[in-house]
This record gives sequence, C-alpha cells and structure tokens, in this order.
Amino acid sequence: MKLEGGCYCHGLRYVAEGEPMMKAQCHCRECQYITGGSPNVFIAMPIAGFAYTKGTPKQFTRSDLERAVTREFCPECGTHVVTRSPGFPAVILKVGSLDDPSLFKPDMAIFTVDKQAFHHVPEGIPAFERLPG
Repeated sequence: MKLEGGCYCHGLRYVAEGEPMMKAQCHCRECQYITGGSPNVFIAMPIAGFAYTKGTPKQFTRSDLERAVTREFCPECGTHVVTRSPGFPAVILKVGSLDDPSLFKPDMAIFTVDKQAFHHVPEGIPAFERLPG
C-alpha cells in the first residue's frame, strides 16, 4: 500500500509505503489535546517505508513523561502529521493528513478509559481500555 499526504498549507509532504500495522482510533487524553477534543484516528505504517518528500517537520517531545512520544508537525500551519513512539517500529500517520482519508476504516478503538461521552466508537469494532494485549 502506498499512502501520500501532508499538511494544510502543503509545505510538508510525505509518502508511506508498506502494509499498515494498525488502523485505530485513540481516545487517550493526550490525543484529545492534539485533535482539539476528538479521538485521534491513525494508521501505523512501517518506518522503513516512510519519508518526507517536501519540507522538514518541527518536533515536540514532552520532557516530563517516561517514554514520551515525539510529535511531528508543520512549522508553518501547525498540522500534526506523524507521531513516533519509542520502540514502536512504525510511524503513526494522522488520517486527516492523508490525501485520501476515505481509505481509512478503524480496526479497533484504544484507550477508551479516557473516552468522552461525545466520542463515537463504530459498532462492531473491538474497543480496549488501554492497548490490546
């Protein structure tokens, strides 16, 4: 599978090739901050198949958390594009940054322990309070 995408202002572009390792919606409180309150919908793609084709992202990693993720976003418009998690062999692509987000269908919902009453989990997909075992 080949996915292409980028940010709102088109200053940052990427390509991701390979088989998706996970397609999910995350309801954790941290993702709610990044999305403005909604669950974060993402596709995890192999690191080896990911490359920026235009621009250089700005990165942010919280220094007060153990094993904090690194978030990559456009330095101009602020669009959050990718998250990298220590030890996880994938880049976590934000579905909203895909050129064709209609390709996404979640296989699961994670961190539902933090789910807000206004969040929707599609009927029929597995839901986990944290990460699946």
